[in-house]
Amino acid sequence: MRRATLPEHLTTGSFSVRASDKAGVTRSRTRAKDLLVVSRGVRMPAGSEASGSFALRAYTDLDDSSILVSLSAARIWGVPLPGNRSGDWRIHLARRRGFSFPRRVNVAGHLLTLLPEEVVEYDGVRLTSPARTWLDLAALLPLEDLVVAGDHLVCSHGPDFPVPKEALCSIEDLTEIVRRHPGMRGVRTARAALELIRVGADSAPETLMRLLLVNANLPEPTLNHVVRDALGRPVLWPDAAYREFKVSLQYDGQHHGSADQHLRDIERQERSLAHGWLEVRISKHDLQGDRPAVVHKVRRALESRGWRAR
Repeated sequence: MRRATLPEHLTTGSFSVRASDKAGVTRSRTRAKDLLVVSRGVRMPAGSEASGSFALRAYTDLDDSSILVSLSAARIWGVPLPGNRSGDWRIHLARRRGFSFPRRVNVAGHLLTLLPEEVVEYDGVRLTSPARTWLDLAALLPLEDLVVAGDHLVCSHGPDFPVPKEALCSIEDLTEIVRRHPGMRGVRTARAALELIRVGADSAPETLMRLLLVNANLPEPTLNHVVRDALGRPVLWPDAAYREFKVSLQYDGQHHGSADQHLRDIERQERSLAHGWLEVRISKHDLQGDRPAVVHKVRRALESRGWRAR
């Protein structure tokens, strides 16, 4: 017998039997061999490559009280996680206090006190807001990684950038959520991280680069700086900049290894010189070790432009 075609919205990721009931799908159809039983009441089309919110949406559709939190919410918001946490692929599912504890295979259950504005819907799933997710991570991550997470959430670029970007939340949002939960685990780490979070870092290495320079008592570079030509047109967008000394920092990630990107990097470097800027290119190797090379590179560049340690 030919299987009934599933409604399109059930084919793009995981779905709950509750959702298929609402869509008029029979229970016998949800037991067909082309659907995987992921967990009790959760199905996934066999061979599906769904990820992120599409892979997890069924878990918040099981009932009206389940919410993705912690590392699971962080992944949906795209937060960079350190190696010791990125391997935790359990589904972190919470209910508000007063409800039953979430118990099912591969689920890390939580009972949390959540204010109404700390739960949002995004891409079809219920999860903690960016700011609340960050605060929950404060109980799991060391200071440096929590700053990386915060930088990711508050990152924005204005209309003068080739690709403008809106922040997922603001530093003020992070400050306010810490104020609201003074007794939570990790709140001391969160308060320390707030002092170090800045707007404009596009990646974890860019944040780590800035922290290494500050820890080495070098001046803190400016993020989101736009270099303009004589007519005021934007021509350069360094990852970080020392405006007074016209020294720009550019982190070269993995994508910089392609031939086309290499040519663009050379062109950008020549453009920097033409506008009076000295570009310092930083690789991942420059951020490693007890005496990271980025410190020496940037110090030497600043000194060549007249900076002296006080």
